[in-house]
Amino acid sequence: MERTKAQESRAAIEKLYIVMRHLFIRGYYKPAGESGKAIVNALLTLSPEIYGSVGDAEKVELDGLVYVIDRLPRGIEQCRYVTLTSDEGLRNADFEVIVPSKRRRNCYRIDQDQMYIEVTRGRSEIYDILTHLTFLFIEAGKIKDNAIDAKGRLTREWLKVQEIALRKDDEPLIEKEIAFTYLSALLGRSFAEVQRTYERFNEAGSDNSGLFQIVYWLGKLAIDEDLEGEDRKISFTSSLRERIGHHIYGELWANNIKAFLAKNELLERPLHIISANLHSVMNTLYSKVAEKEVFSEGSESLEQTALLLSQRNNSLARARVEEYANDHGLSFLSDSSGMNIGVQVIDTSKINVSMLPKELGPLNKNQLKKEKPVILVMDYAFGEQAFETLDELLKPFSIKGIEVKMNVKSVNIMGKAGILEGNKGDIMIPTAHVFEGTSDNYPFENDLEVQDFEQSGLSVVKGSMVTVLGTSLQNKEVLSYFKGSTWKAIGLEMEGAHYQKAIQAAAMIREGISKDVKIRYAYYASDNPLLTGHTLASGSLGEIGVKPTYLITVNILKRIFNSAAELDKLEQ
Repeated sequence: MERTKAQESRAAIEKLYIVMRHLFIRGYYKPAGESGKAIVNALLTLSPEIYGSVGDAEKVELDGLVYVIDRLPRGIEQCRYVTLTSDEGLRNADFEVIVPSKRRRNCYRIDQDQMYIEVTRGRSEIYDILTHLTFLFIEAGKIKDNAIDAKGRLTREWLKVQEIALRKDDEPLIEKEIAFTYLSALLGRSFAEVQRTYERFNEAGSDNSGLFQIVYWLGKLAIDEDLEGEDRKISFTSSLRERIGHHIYGELWANNIKAFLAKNELLERPLHIISANLHSVMNTLYSKVAEKEVFSEGSESLEQTALLLSQRNNSLARARVEEYANDHGLSFLSDSSGMNIGVQVIDTSKINVSMLPKELGPLNKNQLKKEKPVILVMDYAFGEQAFETLDELLKPFSIKGIEVKMNVKSVNIMGKAGILEGNKGDIMIPTAHVFEGTSDNYPFENDLEVQDFEQSGLSVVKGSMVTVLGTSLQNKEVLSYFKGSTWKAIGLEMEGAHYQKAIQAAAMIREGISKDVKIRYAYYASDNPLLTGHTLASGSLGEIGVKPTYLITVNILKRIFNSAAELDKLEQ
């Protein structure tokens, strides 16, 4: 029997991970070698939606290029050698710390040819980096092919782009329209596509080298490798290979949090854990101070206030909210463990209830005053790192040899995910997480319901979610299979199964938390990978994401605060 495209794609994903894991254990590989070609071939067979026209031999994929460059360090295109390392003290040297605009990872440019990328977030981060690098190698090969004519000579377009890229600061600028024309011929893309991509790179400013520099250096390294034999190489330090998978950073991170809770006598109070960004909970609880004191006309809603706070010109308002929050129960725990996950601890007994937004409804003040719940907000984890964070956080804490269990009442996961049955900005309420590539599945009772969002005006879908091995390793065939099969998946994300595995292990096996702990998951759609032009590579959510973010936040906080309306619902 012939395999379907979905089966071939799933086999390609499996091959990618097997080869990547083998090369990680080996310690290095060359992109132009047999191992590198195996990764390239598997990626081309898969042809992920997020990488657009990566399979087109002539056209350089521009949206995918923007997406990848945003997630890799500035200058990566110039480096022949890339080394993945653990936290080995480079931050204490004189190297500049380079942090990509869309990924929290420390990177270091060692010299003209070598980049070190610090990996502290588990295997998912390694696979993510290698997949993005493989995409760059594929596109660099296309640039090289377009830069050399049938007689083996460098084309005029290539020489012109080289001239532009190597121009000194005091040399006159060539007209952009002329430059875009050269570049469009070299990339096999239209003038308008090149112009739009140039502007997208400019939006990120100092976080990348700009379109002309990126295209030139990608092509140059590929040409040098092909004509001069100057190989590119990816390597992994021995310390990274020894440390990965052992929760070294997660244990430090979790112990720092528990030590803070113990020091401030919060360890035995009812604890509610929220995995979310580090602004939505804070803004929901404290932004009314900005509404009254900063915005002269006031704000009609929490959503409007949040939207105003997100604008660049309102930095003073954001600072005022943070200052007020710090004086009313919020403590920010900076992360020195290497996990790159910031944490906020909120002592609700110090919150001024009269300053809470009307969207939270009538609060049961007596219940709130009696229970004094503590809210722990942790920034988003990445892939497998989600298991490491919760697994370590939910373990009992030892104080002077005495084992102390935290009084965890709820675990709340708010995330963004790809939707398969809707559009950007819609909301997904999962009932189970299915782990891609395995037989693992995690059904659970979600304390959030579709009815909680019915008056929002947004579309809300409910069903199982697929936890994928990587968002950049999915195509329409694989996603259509999950959507159309008996799994009836409504969306895809990277952390849900890992979070749930840690919760169930803590509650049922390790007995670190009560089996009655409330579990709440809700996602808002950042993209729809089944629709052309709606993948993550097409751009960020922008203002569309504000409404679902705060709707989910409000509903989680309503449950935590046991508002009067919720108490009535429970009694019924």
